[in-house]
Amino acid sequence: MGIIEAMRLDGKCGFVTGGARGIGKCTATGFAEAGADVAIVDLDFETAEKTAAEIAEATGRKVIAIKCDCTDPDQVAAMVQEVVEKLGRLDFCHANAGICINAPAEEMTYEQWLKVLNINLNGVFLTDIEAGKYMLAHGGGSIINTASMSAHIVNVPQPQCAYNASKAGVIQLTKSLAIEWAKRGVRVNSISPGYIGTDLTLSSPHLQPLIAKWNEMAPLGRLGKPEELESICVYLAGDTSTFTTGSDFIIDGAFTCF
Repeated sequence: MGIIEAMRLDGKCGFVTGGARGIGKCTATGFAEAGADVAIVDLDFETAEKTAAEIAEATGRKVIAIKCDCTDPDQVAAMVQEVVEKLGRLDFCHANAGICINAPAEEMTYEQWLKVLNINLNGVFLTDIEAGKYMLAHGGGSIINTASMSAHIVNVPQPQCAYNASKAGVIQLTKSLAIEWAKRGVRVNSISPGYIGTDLTLSSPHLQPLIAKWNEMAPLGRLGKPEELESICVYLAGDTSTFTTGSDFIIDGAFTCF
C-alpha cells in the first residue's frame, strides 16, 4: 500500500467540536474527504446541520450534526454516546471548540476569564476524557486538540491573557494525557494554528485593523487559511501517525520564529 492510500480514513468514524464553521468545518471536511464518517458537534445546531449536509453531499460520507455544550459534562458524555450509536464507533476526535475575549487584564471581569477558561480548557478536558474512556475500552484511538500559537507567544497588539493561558493549558493537558494513555493505545496530540482567516474573522469590521497589523508582522505577509490545517489533522487521525503522541504542531507561517 502506498503512503497516500495508507493515509486514508476509510472505515473510521469521529467527531469535531466547534465543527459548524471555521477551522472545525474545514477539518471535518478533510476527515470526510479522506473517507471517514463524521459528526459535526456544535452549540449552534442549525449551522451544524447545514454544514453536515454540505459535507455529506460533497463527499458521499455519513455526516451528522449533534448539539452539545462542551462545558457541560452530561452533554459531552451524551454526545459521545450519540456519536457511537449513530456512526457505529469512535476512532478519532478533534476537540476544537473555543472562544477569545480581548480585554486588558486589569479590565477583564472574572466572569470573562472563567468563560474563556471554561470553554477553551475545561471543554477540551471533558471532550478528551469522554472520548478517551470509549477509546481505552475499545482498543485505542486518536485525539486531536486545538491549542494555538498563543500558547507559545504573547500576541500583540490585542490583550488576551485568558486565551493565551487557556491554550497553554491545552498543550500541557495534551502531553499529560498522552503519557497516561501511551501504553493503552490512545494517542493525544495538539495543533497550534497561527492567525487563520476564517469567514467570521475576515467579515468582522473591528478586526480589520488587527488583521492589517498581523499581516505586517507575519513572515508570509498573510493570514493562514482554514484549509491549510486539514492535512495535519487527517494525518493525526489516521494509522500513519501511530508513533506520534504528545506532540504539538505549530502551523503559523513562521510567526513564532521571532
